Amino acid sequence: MRVIIVVGARPNFIKVGPLVPALTAAGIAADLVHTGQHYDAAMSDVFFEDLDLPEPRWYLGVGSGTHATQTAAAMVKLEELLAAERPDALIVVGDVNSTLAGALAAAKLHIPVVHVEAGLRSRDFSMPEEVNRLVTDQLSALLLTPVREADENLLREGVDPSRIRFVGNIMAQSLLEHLSQARDRRACERYGLEPGGYVLATIHRPENTDHPERLAEIAAALKYSPLPVLFPVHPRTRPRIAEHGIVPGTRGVTLADPVGYLDMLSLQHDAAAIVTDSGGVQEEACMLRTPCVTVRRSTERRITIDVGANRLVGAWRERILAALEEALASNRDWPLPELWDEGVASRIAQALSDGVEPMPGV
Repeated sequence: MRVIIVVGARPNFIKVGPLVPALTAAGIAADLVHTGQHYDAAMSDVFFEDLDLPEPRWYLGVGSGTHATQTAAAMVKLEELLAAERPDALIVVGDVNSTLAGALAAAKLHIPVVHVEAGLRSRDFSMPEEVNRLVTDQLSALLLTPVREADENLLREGVDPSRIRFVGNIMAQSLLEHLSQARDRRACERYGLEPGGYVLATIHRPENTDHPERLAEIAAALKYSPLPVLFPVHPRTRPRIAEHGIVPGTRGVTLADPVGYLDMLSLQHDAAAIVTDSGGVQEEACMLRTPCVTVRRSTERRITIDVGANRLVGAWRERILAALEEALASNRDWPLPELWDEGVASRIAQALSDGVEPMPGV
């Protein structure tokens, strides 16, 4: 069996890390195609280095743009590639625009789509990722789910049970495989901070960075945090947060450049708490038993709330600060979700080895 795996953004790289060797061990030939959705070194190259990923066989150079522009450009280039290569299946991961582009291109060429991390739902259509998830799942011949709730979501939507396999969370396997390396880095010390003595902030979603009133509330909460805040921030976001008084030298807030995967794991592991709008960080915080405060209206990672690792508070300073105080006082003894372990990639390989049935009528 021969498959092509689509990657294009940081969450994809993290999840594909354990997958390629597991597929190879199962006798499945796997090649990577990098769409170039995240196109600079801080967003892409460092993750390949940290995760020891094989070089992509193809690089499409899609770059940035609107959702439609980016998805369409990736779809056009992937269609050309898939028509020439005709793999037995196309594996797409997560919910980024490259995921949707791959699913659309493959489905129209009658190449079975395998969706890793299928079935997650925020039920919030203001999130472009929710659209990507819904469409990708409808086009997928094999849906590999990270939590039981995802199976239930798909069944409610009328997906044939034979297309669904609960395999667990591939992100968790990647984290467990790299945790020892990450701990040894003690990345917080580079910023003059001590383990357990700071709050880590990651804010990148347009629903926050593109809305001044929401960003102002988040910025105010960070400035009044009971512990120092470390805030790795993308250069494009810096001018926006500067408008709300967070600039280099702001008392209690340390701004940092974006960091690689291992450094980010290290910073999350050693933080007293995390304030984030990232789906992946919610899951990683849960695995690391670092309490999390999520500044969003909704989340597709409901399991992190259910086990007690996460608090969904929106973008109101009082609610953020109250949740942060609660997080800092929590005992961190929540149970880890089912099958968030080091066997996920092997279960995915087994699901592929068992066969991928074509979609009805193909």
